[in-house]
Amino acid sequence: MAISTYTELKTAVANWLGGRSDLTDRIPEFITLCEAKLNRELRCTQMDTRSYTSVNTANTEPEFITLPSDFQTMRLVRLSGETGKPALEFVSPQQMDSFRYDRANVSGMPAYYTIFGTEMELFPTPDDDYTIEIIYRANIPALASNSTNWLLTAAPDLYLYGVLMEAAPYIDDDARIGTWAMGYQYAIDGLNKLAFQQTFASGPAAVRIEGPTP
Repeated sequence: MAISTYTELKTAVANWLGGRSDLTDRIPEFITLCEAKLNRELRCTQMDTRSYTSVNTANTEPEFITLPSDFQTMRLVRLSGETGKPALEFVSPQQMDSFRYDRANVSGMPAYYTIFGTEMELFPTPDDDYTIEIIYRANIPALASNSTNWLLTAAPDLYLYGVLMEAAPYIDDDARIGTWAMGYQYAIDGLNKLAFQQTFASGPAAVRIEGPTP
């Protein structure tokens, strides 16, 4: 059978676990646990997302911007509406505190950013309403709230083996953990390798030959 939706995945997992009806309410939990592990271990280009947000100087603290709810790690921050879309430089929270201490009340076009929990802080404090473009790695859309997602479409085997691996300890099937883990690792290594090739080997290297200096 096809495994292209949340419902089909749950059915497939139940089948592979011997059709046990007592696991119907547990399988969604196994899927959630699998997705938590995937978010920690998977590094695919499909996880890279672009989003835009606006700085509003009417706010009490315009230098703080709430990150997207699916945010995992930052890739790039730049000022979208400015000439050349200048990129902001990341600094540590400690460096940001130093900036604030050394240059108190400084405002202007943001040039630096840092991450505090679920917020991004900009420096200098924005002096205008800027449009911020962020490119970040997003968490995988959870199947519990989506009928499908890009990962289930691309790698149903990864999902299946990952969920079975989470189920094995619950049903005391320790003998199968190694089998499921091997299938899971093979699938995740393949996807990560493909992502590396897409990023760094998408085409032949160009060799530039310099002519003689006149």
